[in-house]
Order: sequence, then structure tokens, then C-alpha cells
Amino acid sequence: HKMPSAESHLLPVYGPPEQVFVRGEGCWIWDDNGERYLDCIAGIAVDALGHAPPVLVKALTEQANKLWHTSNMFKIKGQEELAAKYCAHSFADVVFFTNSGTEAIEGSLKTVRKYHTANGNPDRVDIIGFQGSFHGRSYAAINASGNAGYLEGFGPKLPGYLQAPFGDFDAVKTLVGPTTAGIIIEPVQGEGGVRAAPDGFLKALRKLADENGFLLIFDEVQSGAGRTGKLWAHEWDGVTPDVMAVAKGVGGGFPMGAFMATREA
Repeated sequence: HKMPSAESHLLPVYGPPEQVFVRGEGCWIWDDNGERYLDCIAGIAVDALGHAPPVLVKALTEQANKLWHTSNMFKIKGQEELAAKYCAHSFADVVFFTNSGTEAIEGSLKTVRKYHTANGNPDRVDIIGFQGSFHGRSYAAINASGNAGYLEGFGPKLPGYLQAPFGDFDAVKTLVGPTTAGIIIEPVQGEGGVRAAPDGFLKALRKLADENGFLLIFDEVQSGAGRTGKLWAHEWDGVTPDVMAVAKGVGGGFPMGAFMATREA
């Protein structure tokens, strides 16, 4: 990579266009020249309620004038209330809040491996993912996706991560063995081309997991929060995971994520 220009001290990882956006309202954004644009990216599926939605502005302003960060060392009433709502409207029994989708993925992967260790099967560490997936930019997340372009330059691949072609159930079955810990899948791939899992595929994975004693992770960081017309995309398939990672739209522009699980997991 080239070094940053004299005008910028940002690491030149991204290549943004010249426009500098300064204001937003709903699905419209304005640059510093006063030009208006229709925002079809929405922060990559983050601004679920649009820019500067009054309900979020009110909530954030009220909280900013009360109490800031206290950490999980203390009880947080709002956390408890939101966790209860998520569990009431999902398969889950417990929620762990994070700052990002990547952290939600990391927590999901750790939960699956810890589940097997806690049940006397520490050798069950293999995570099966899918080609074309995107689970975040942390070390474990890029290995779960297996995208060569994201792995290059960061040393050897982590052991315990396998990938199958998206939608190919026979290929998944060939990867399953005594060391399989779980499967991670986006019900609708984002970076992979906005591809929904084929009809019956998630149900087949659910059955495979149950028959072989491993867990199923749904990555709903991008497909959740109502983006498909239901709160969670997997609801269209009538199947539930053991663990689920969420973020992006659940914060509506505020950095927030979570992983959710059943008590058994």
C-alpha cells in the first residue's frame, strides 16, 4: 500500500470517492457542496431507520445526559430490557452484547467450541463455513470465511476452519466428522452477491447438526434487523440456529452487536 498523502493521516486501506457527506435525513444525504444523494448503501446495511431518525436522536441524547459507559462490571437496566426483548422475539434464551458484528462472530465461534469442551469433547473444534461468505475482519472471522484475498499477508491459516460451496449440501456432508464443532452460515450472503440459501438448505443443515451433535451458527449481522421483511432472515425457512450473531441494523447507526444462544449452547 502507498503511504498516506500529506493531507491525510488515515491508513490508506479504503478508496472513498471525493464527496464528503455532512448531513443526512432519512434515506437522503448531502455533501459539503450542497448536492443531495439517495443513500442506497446505508452504511452497508447499518442505518436501518435512515439518517438522524428522531426516535434514535432522542434516545441517544437523553442517555448522553445521564450516564455514559460503566462496563459489564455493573448491572445495566437497559441491557437487561433489550436482552429480554430479543429473546422474546427469537429462538434465544441468552444474549451477550458487543460493539460490532465481528465481535459477535468471535463470541459465536468461541461459544460453539466452548460448548463441546464443557461437554467433554475438546477435540471438536472444526468450523465449517461457506465460500463467498463474509463474517468480519478479525483473525478468526477471516479464517471462517476463507477468502484468500483477506487471508493473504497475515501468516498461516488458522487450523479448524473449512469451507464448502454455498448451497452444496453434499459438499458439506463430506466435511463433517468427529472433530466438527459447528457450521456458520449467512441465511442471505451479502458480500457473496446477495445470495439467499436455497430452499430447504438451512433445514438440511439443522438436521445434519442434530444428527451429528454439533451446533449451527447463523450470521445475521447483515440479513437481520428486518431487512428481509421478517425480524430475522432465517424465519422465512422455519428453522432456528443454536447461536446467532447480529449487529449493523440492530444499532441503527450506533455501534452495537450481540450474539444470542439457547441455554443448551
